Parts: sequence; C-alpha cells; structure tokens
Amino acid sequence: PASLLRLFLLPGTLCREQDGSGTPPAAAAPAPCSSSVLSYGHLEGDVRWRRLFSATRFFLRIDGSGGVEGTRWRERPGSIVEIRSVRVGVVAIRAVHTGFYLAMNKRGRLYGSKEFSPNCKFMERIEENGYNTYAALRWRHRGRPMFLSLNSKGRPRRGGKTRRQQLSTHFLPMLVS
Repeated sequence: PASLLRLFLLPGTLCREQDGSGTPPAAAAPAPCSSSVLSYGHLEGDVRWRRLFSATRFFLRIDGSGGVEGTRWRERPGSIVEIRSVRVGVVAIRAVHTGFYLAMNKRGRLYGSKEFSPNCKFMERIEENGYNTYAALRWRHRGRPMFLSLNSKGRPRRGGKTRRQQLSTHFLPMLVS
C-alpha cells in the first residue's frame, strides 16, 4: 500500500491527495479543504521551559517582587520561564522560580502578577529572522500592538514605544538544560 501525501493550504483553497507515485487519484477532483484540516488543537495547553534571550543580549527575568528586568547572568533565579499555550498563537509566560506571570498593563508597563489574568496573555509570533516577538493580547497603543521589550541596558521598555521591527522586541526561546 502506498502512503498518502496530503497538501494542506489556507482556507478557501484546494487540497489534493496524492499517492506515493505522484499522480492524483483517478476519480478525485480537487475538493475544498474542511476547517478540521487546519485544526491546531494539539498545540493548546503545550508547556515549554525556556530562557528568553533578547537580541539586546539579556535574559528576561521576573524577580521575587514581580519586577521585570534583563540579566546577563543566565543562571540567575527567575530567568527560567514556563511558556504555556493558552490557545493557538497566544501564550502565558510564568517565571518558574518566583511563580509570577509576565503581564502588561494598559500603559504598556511590564510587571509580574501572582494571579493569571487577561493582562498575562501575549501573542507569540516567529519573525523572519528566527526570533520570537510577544505582543500584549489585551492592549494596543494608538491601534498598534505593544510588545515585550528589553532596552540596551536590560530595562523593560514601555509597550507604546515598541514596534515589531525593533531588535529590542526580539527574543530567542533557549532550551533549559
């Protein structure tokens, strides 16, 4: 029996099935893709332990009092975070050592929250350069997303001053060994 190869395209486009020979099934015409084809339910609830390393060369850290900062020392308590998928493309970031969730208020200020709230949800996006950006799901500034960002001194930047293209908003989720 030949294995089936499926090509899945965006909604509204067509899906084709091919067998191992590279020829489409004889009687089958291209059929519209069903919505179940694009289901990403398996990603919901996914939990990853990482260190978020900024393009400005700092590790994101949430300290014991809920302060957010960057540290050059990778082994510093609070630098290991749990990135939990809330739904597709939306994550919650929690410091494993301190238990604080990363949150952003409506003014774009980053802080640590002991309780999970809507302020703790961030849209995670993998950029073209391979870095990830994290934009507050709940808040926008003048219609623009507000991003998690560490400046060149390791201090958090206010969300309203950030843009997706700025290197200070780019993070590499590094595996915890």
